[in-house]
Amino acid sequence: MVMLPEFLFDIVLGKPAWMWALFLGVVLAVLVLDLGVLNKDQKEIGVAESLKLSSFYFALAVAFGGWVWWTMGSPSAIEYFTGFMIEWSLSLDNIFAISMIFTYFAVPRRHQHRVLFWGILGVIVMRGAMIALGAALVSQFSWVLYIFGAFLLVTGLKMLWMADREENVGDNPVLGFLRKRLRVTDRLHGERFWVRQADPADGKLVWFATPLFLCLVLVEAVDLIFAIDSVPAIFAITQDPFIVYTSNIFAILGLRALYFALAAMIHRFKYLKYALALVLVFIGMKIFLVNIIGKFPPALSLGVTFGLIAGGIAYSLWRTGSPPRAATPGARQ
Repeated sequence: MVMLPEFLFDIVLGKPAWMWALFLGVVLAVLVLDLGVLNKDQKEIGVAESLKLSSFYFALAVAFGGWVWWTMGSPSAIEYFTGFMIEWSLSLDNIFAISMIFTYFAVPRRHQHRVLFWGILGVIVMRGAMIALGAALVSQFSWVLYIFGAFLLVTGLKMLWMADREENVGDNPVLGFLRKRLRVTDRLHGERFWVRQADPADGKLVWFATPLFLCLVLVEAVDLIFAIDSVPAIFAITQDPFIVYTSNIFAILGLRALYFALAAMIHRFKYLKYALALVLVFIGMKIFLVNIIGKFPPALSLGVTFGLIAGGIAYSLWRTGSPPRAATPGARQ
């Protein structure tokens, strides 16, 4: 019988180290498969391939949820699927922002996968750090959850108020900061983030960042901003860091794979932001209602979240399904 190293049974953030190792091993394996095998060459990812890849990631997330059910019980599994649904729905708004960034920098579709892939690696690290910090705060100070709830309520109401406003990527302060402190080329250089060119001042070869690198940094900044919403939202469902982290990462993996299919029809989700705002308001209210009506059953939270998102998607597809007809010349007004 093969004996596992003793450190794999040490408790890390409430779970044995082997559970974390198993999850991270699965994620790293599929990322290596994605970049090293399926997309090792520069190519444009079509809608059909995007749907197939996202279906694979979705099936993997569901299978992992089944494993959580088997090893940790049904309450933990329901919390996992609720967290997955919340992160997946909030990341849809992230897709809108990423699409605007790619459009601003005129990044060809064949180079977009490289940015999304490296962005995923950044998400794995950033979300891990934020969730570990959130777990430490919640375990030491239970009242932090009320701060999370208030933040979610304010954020949700703000989203409802500003849902129709368009953001200008060129006004992003992160972009302005980078352009002031880095040498940046005027054009893309394939899928390269950095190139060596002659400095116009003295002719010496120096490193220049390409617009693709600026695009990557902005995508990471967007991920960080959206994490500030999504991490507290999932902590309002469960305080188990393992459930919070795994549901986060699987949702992001699946949605990034779906990006190329969604980008072609992103205009069809015009009203989804209102549903996302209502999800944040609902989760924020849950925290404050616990002392009045008791803890919400996990299945009820999952049902309300799914219903709001499904309703937002259905309403958006219905309202944007057919363009308004132009008036026929000579027709009676």
